Amino acid sequence: MIVTRSALRRIAIALPCCVLLMATRAAADDAVRIEGNFTQGGLAIGHAAPGSIVTLDGASVRVGRDGLFILGFGREAPAQAALLVVRPDGVAVRRLLQIEQREYDIQRIDGLPEQMVTPEDPAFLQRIADERALIQAAWAHDTPSTDFLGGFAWPVIAPISGIYGSQRILNGEPRQPHYGVDMAPPVGTPVAAPADGIVRLAESDLYFTGGTVVIDHGFGLSSTLMHMASVTVILGQRVRQGDIVGTVGATGRATGPHLDWRMNWQDARIDPQLLVPPMPATAAESETSNQ
Repeated sequence: MIVTRSALRRIAIALPCCVLLMATRAAADDAVRIEGNFTQGGLAIGHAAPGSIVTLDGASVRVGRDGLFILGFGREAPAQAALLVVRPDGVAVRRLLQIEQREYDIQRIDGLPEQMVTPEDPAFLQRIADERALIQAAWAHDTPSTDFLGGFAWPVIAPISGIYGSQRILNGEPRQPHYGVDMAPPVGTPVAAPADGIVRLAESDLYFTGGTVVIDHGFGLSSTLMHMASVTVILGQRVRQGDIVGTVGATGRATGPHLDWRMNWQDARIDPQLLVPPMPATAAESETSNQ
């Protein structure tokens, strides 16, 4: 319930000052609204009073002029996250967010060339380091654009072949978890932008991810589309949801044709499947028939 100014005046006449202060803080707390997926890999959208300062677990969060902010929870996010909102009037609102803990699948992939699993050549290691820095720089953009408010759509309609959070074992060696969702259409299938945004990376031949595009959706939220056979956008280009940005391939470290769609909010890896409707029945049926 939001306490109005007239109500506060009536309370001030009848109750001590300490109770008035409590009522003011309750009104401030009610004014902070957050909706979304409070789970590992989830994303939430919040609103606070314009001019508020917001932090999540001590880290600064961008706040729009209208008080809009977003929060992301990574794959290993702990069960609780501390949100602090400091209003322009100095009132601090603290919330302890409960984050659902998930269980993840284990995937085993054998038959990869050993050089792709454990590169040892110094030239390859330097290339990998340079490309990692390139991708991280693309992820680091944190702009006031609110393109993410337009929602998200599947970049391709195809059977899902890999899911967020799964732990991959490559040639018998455990590797980092999979942070995206894989879709497996034929080579050459057009890849669409999942949401509006600005292209922050457009590379056709990265060592691990092959043809790669990073789209900045604003407020530190971005999509990365990987393993593409071709990239048809350029750095700095503005795209709309549904615009073609490339075609499906098997470039980089891949065992077959697929598109790997990943999302980042600041340093948190977000599960794209939590932001889109279920894959259409035609693709799901195709997946079932191929099993």
